[in-house]
Amino acid sequence: MTTRLPSGRHHLSRDEVVGAQRARMLRAAAEVMAEQGYPSATVAAIIKRAGVSRETFYQQFTNKQACFVAALEAAIDLLASAVEPPSAGTPLERFDRFVGTYLELLAEHSALARLFLIETYAAGPEAMRRRLELQQHFVELLVLTFDARSPRERFACQALVGSIVSLVTARFVEGDTGGLAALREPIVGLARDLLVR
Repeated sequence: MTTRLPSGRHHLSRDEVVGAQRARMLRAAAEVMAEQGYPSATVAAIIKRAGVSRETFYQQFTNKQACFVAALEAAIDLLASAVEPPSAGTPLERFDRFVGTYLELLAEHSALARLFLIETYAAGPEAMRRRLELQQHFVELLVLTFDARSPRERFACQALVGSIVSLVTARFVEGDTGGLAALREPIVGLARDLLVR
């Protein structure tokens, strides 16, 4: 549920109002696109869900695509900032906590996660480029976590990230975000098989 600004006079600055409106529109875009898919989602549905005027929408976004890209950036920022692997423990223990945090985050922010995992396919090449950049960031985190030096080990990190994205995307397609947590143990087992010397 989006939080609306207080009606009537308030003590918020113009920047605070604009920021709150933007946050509501990004959340609304994610929710509408999660429900209807990117192609069927309309600006009218987004502004209705956000509780803003059409004029307010177009003051911040040139079109639905621009709003989608901004919502996708918010999803990418959320995922990238929250899943930095912890520094304590063995590489596999750090990876286990990393995967647990990632899966919890996807379940908690399922509308934003769906933008990243599914709707990018319909939103064009720029959206896909940003998705692939984040996936590559995850690959580099795994390379550091497991001290992957050889081409085989680096490829194993790429394959592991690809497998994780495919597995979690399948849960979203099936509408089973509650089943995300069950992926943790088999993913960690795969990492053990691929990367633990």
